Amino acid sequence: MSTNSDCQVYVLTNEAIPGLVKIGMTTLDDPSQRADQLYTTGVPLPFDVEYSAKVPRAKDIEAALHNAFRDSRVNPKREFFEIQADQAIGILKLFDLEETTDELRDTFKKSISAAEQSAVEKARRRRPPLNFEEMAIPNGATLSFNKNENITATVVEPKKVEFEDEIRSLTALTTDLLKLEYSIQPTPHWSYEGTSLSEIYDLTYRSAE
Repeated sequence: MSTNSDCQVYVLTNEAIPGLVKIGMTTLDDPSQRADQLYTTGVPLPFDVEYSAKVPRAKDIEAALHNAFRDSRVNPKREFFEIQADQAIGILKLFDLEETTDELRDTFKKSISAAEQSAVEKARRRRPPLNFEEMAIPNGATLSFNKNENITATVVEPKKVEFEDEIRSLTALTTDLLKLEYSIQPTPHWSYEGTSLSEIYDLTYRSAE
């Protein structure tokens, strides 16, 4: 039987259930078995591994994450949370962990067929990149950073904003403001006229489907 040190904590997303993140734990003995357990007939698409790491106290860290996001848990009997993956990843990166994302991602991919992977890519393409023009946010509009309303960016192109006299993508700006080493989905972190960009994005592209 695996010990607590033989485990890894993972953060998963699924294109079929946007807006939800799964935070769980698996043993290092056979992560492919865990992949098969997660991808059941009740889940329309395979999971994507956003982050995973080998941890010395996996159960404790998993419990800490679940507790940190308990108000965002959609079902007390399920490990799904209505958060963004980078929120959980940010906490995990505070620990001195051995990252295993690439290894677990490869394991998950090996457990699904080419047709299933194609279905994931097709679903991903249905969620187009951020486009302010399509979202009815005009040039000159002011976006507010949710963590600090004193930080704002101005829309200058369909896919660009201006911040401190520099024109860049909102993704790059958000990554820098949050001091992250990886790119994230920026929409949960910004608002336009009091409405989250995530909500505007979903309304725009869901109505277009």
